[in-house]
Amino acid sequence: MTIHLHIGDLPDGLDLGSSIAVDTETLGLKPQRDRLCLVQISSGDGNAHLVKLAPGDYARAKNLKALLKNRKVLKIFHFARFDVAAIYKYLGVRCAPVYCTKIAAKMTRTYTERNGLKDILRDLLGVEISKQQQTSDWGQETLSDEQQNYAAGDVLYLHALKAKLDALLAREGRTELAQACFDFLPTRGELDLLGWEDPDIFEH
Repeated sequence: MTIHLHIGDLPDGLDLGSSIAVDTETLGLKPQRDRLCLVQISSGDGNAHLVKLAPGDYARAKNLKALLKNRKVLKIFHFARFDVAAIYKYLGVRCAPVYCTKIAAKMTRTYTERNGLKDILRDLLGVEISKQQQTSDWGQETLSDEQQNYAAGDVLYLHALKAKLDALLAREGRTELAQACFDFLPTRGELDLLGWEDPDIFEH
């Protein structure tokens, strides 16, 4: 595994192919309040590109934004609802098309409530990842090696995980239903940002 740390944007000319795994790190769990600090990307080749963002970088991250809004590139997330909202809030990009491994897991692993990334990676791929750095300070000037390794771990296995989940969705006849959910996620993120996260607009 190689981790490439970029400050402010992806480098010019970087080609990551037709599908990328994406994750974000923020200062907290409320995108309206807690700013976007890091975007992690992998093409599924075992390497990770980390883009560290300060508030002044959002307008300048032209390569990152172009990639995230490129409709020819599939973006694979785990719990895309949060990430697409943070990306829209701070980068002004409607991220599409997207695939969410958490939704796919919930639609196929109905025998368990344990569909966090750590759980499904262990169960479906036999991969163990640490979540120890999840609540660390992602806004600090220098990211530790532990933070970088944690951030990379959240994207390195999503392509392989998608392949496993695609097979389960097909087995259960839920591929088209899952795709409809994925297509709605950018709108779901925007609804959250507008205050319809709680109470949920879809509740009674």
